[in-house]
Amino acid sequence: MAWSEILPLLLIPFAGTTIGSAAVLFLGDKFAERIRNILLGFASGVMVAASVWSLLIPAMEESASMENLAWIPAVVGFLLGVLFMLLLDTFTPHLHPDSNKPEGPDSKLGRSSMLVLAVTLHNIPEGMAVGVVAAGVMTGELGMSFAGAMALAIGLAIQNIPEGAIISLPLRSAGNSRKRAFAYGTLSGVVEPLAAIVTILFIEHLSGIFPYMLAFAAGAMIYVVVEELIPESHNGRHSNIPTIAFTIGFALMMVLDVALG
Repeated sequence: MAWSEILPLLLIPFAGTTIGSAAVLFLGDKFAERIRNILLGFASGVMVAASVWSLLIPAMEESASMENLAWIPAVVGFLLGVLFMLLLDTFTPHLHPDSNKPEGPDSKLGRSSMLVLAVTLHNIPEGMAVGVVAAGVMTGELGMSFAGAMALAIGLAIQNIPEGAIISLPLRSAGNSRKRAFAYGTLSGVVEPLAAIVTILFIEHLSGIFPYMLAFAAGAMIYVVVEELIPESHNGRHSNIPTIAFTIGFALMMVLDVALG
């Protein structure tokens, strides 16, 4: 499959971020806490299901020839993905929407820039996930179908819609105009197709790395979910609500992957 055919697939998650960021053009300056928690819970569920069905299970299936050791590429890749995000999280200055204290090294960046960087970090593993699956489609490896790759891209786009809104509205609250908040929110999603393209180019030059890269992307996404999305979704007293939203997001992604994959 040629680049011209696969490129629209890579842009689907970015489109979700753009649509979500557009909420700042029509809504108030911020979400009610309960709505925000529901959206974060839903996004967490989608990402966990995508990590399992679209990435970890295919990684182990691709390593089936290793028999009882088929788990090794999945575990190694998964741990490396977590470590990669841990390093990015540690050495990149960023600020989460629900916090007034920046994370990472000291920086002279403004609040808006660090808010954008926080969401950009979230989006890197999503772009990598779409990239590695798209590479499987392009090369004919993994037995990966275009429909399966499309299911992953659509699932991530769906969860990017609330994530786009969750970043653009705080940017508006931070004093940016609606148009600038929308532009910054959209900008945070540009990293997704870029990460996907870099991942595809990386895989094309290294044979036998598919199962490791699938698990790597899964580990990176799970890190984001456990480190940030789930804790942020349980702010406030209504912790059962984001848990239900997580379940719905997980089930939706599972259905998309199995039905289309």
